[in-house]
Amino acid sequence: MEIKKEIFEQLRSKVKPIVYKRYISNIKKIEITPQNEIFLFVPNIYLLKWIQRFLMAQIETTIKDITKKEYQIKLELLSQKKPEKVKEKKISQKVSNIDETPLNPHFTFENFIVGSSNQFAFTTAKSVAKSPGLQYNPLFIYGGVGLGKTHLLQAIGNYRANLGDRVIYTTLEQFMNKFIHHLKNNQMESFRKYFRECDILLIDDIQFLSQKEQTQEEFFHTFNKLHSENKQIVLTSDRPPKSIPKLVDRLRSRFEWGLMADIKPPELETKISIIRKKCELDGIFLKKDVIYYLATTMGDNIREIEGALIKIGAMSAMLNKEVTVEFAKNTIKEQLKEKKEKITIDTILYVVAKELNIKPSDIKSKKRSKVIVEARRIAIYLSRKLTSSTMPQIALFFGMKDHTTISHAMKKINSLINENENFRAKIKELEHKILTFKEQEK
Repeated sequence: MEIKKEIFEQLRSKVKPIVYKRYISNIKKIEITPQNEIFLFVPNIYLLKWIQRFLMAQIETTIKDITKKEYQIKLELLSQKKPEKVKEKKISQKVSNIDETPLNPHFTFENFIVGSSNQFAFTTAKSVAKSPGLQYNPLFIYGGVGLGKTHLLQAIGNYRANLGDRVIYTTLEQFMNKFIHHLKNNQMESFRKYFRECDILLIDDIQFLSQKEQTQEEFFHTFNKLHSENKQIVLTSDRPPKSIPKLVDRLRSRFEWGLMADIKPPELETKISIIRKKCELDGIFLKKDVIYYLATTMGDNIREIEGALIKIGAMSAMLNKEVTVEFAKNTIKEQLKEKKEKITIDTILYVVAKELNIKPSDIKSKKRSKVIVEARRIAIYLSRKLTSSTMPQIALFFGMKDHTTISHAMKKINSLINENENFRAKIKELEHKILTFKEQEK
């Protein structure tokens, strides 16, 4: 069987039929070059990004299994089909100043949306990029998943690499794997030379040093060597150094030598700005109501939001349909379903009570004051909207006789949402706080 045909056949057997129909079948052409490169051509940028994000690893594995060779797989737009010039382009390329993992060229300071939740981290990262090794060394950026830590880390790398510095960007896992490989092959001198002779060392997910005694020892000496020579070190983590378990004290103290900058979940306005910027970069047009819908329902993980945007853009392009709120809702319903399953009525009760300055016990009580009744109705409305709980289950939670009271509360809140713009904004803000709530906040 011809290789190109076999690639399609193998992928058809490995993915769901709907995934094959929507994405794999839209790979319009496959071209193999003498330089061991395989070009996959797709008709639009949305498909390209979706395949790159969700299917690329499976495609690479499939091609390797079929060909028994190491090919460099490249996704291209049909309008950019120029594989015959690849060799010429490769020869004329300058030697890169970026080692280890290539930096994403889109991760720049200009493309980073700044809000109150990330202002400090952004300012310090930019300061480090302009004057490395001087004021904040190391710079330790920490925060939750998908909030922009990697973006700032790579923005520093892109800035310095463009000025000619030798930049190493790597994840802690890659650092550890390289360390183990060189240790087993008695090549530690080569390993040390590689990591200790750079100008900028950028390491993502340093929290995975936890419990890795040998790797911690090696990283300790690498850190000391670079720091003593005023070479800039920037680390990211999902938590501050003091919260990384089984991290040796001497490393913990060194991580705290410079400056620690945390990134918090974005407030609603910042999230709206982020979505607008992503749309602008990806050439996706979304109306204000769709952007607002995504901002208030998708949580605070920017990578998840970007994935949703790519999927919406791809579906819109393939079906040639305008993106409305209903279209967006249907396109990402599986993601929303997963979110609903993670949200509990307890969480909703806690957030509503906190934001409206009422005790949770009062909301669940039989008290009938106007303020408590409204808070109770809001909690019921949000429980029905944001969780997978049925009306009888919600009635049971709030100590009500049957679900008719739940239905009545829903109608009251829906009526207020339709009639009162300020009330509608208050409900949206509560939704946002619930979707971005972390259990440790209790």
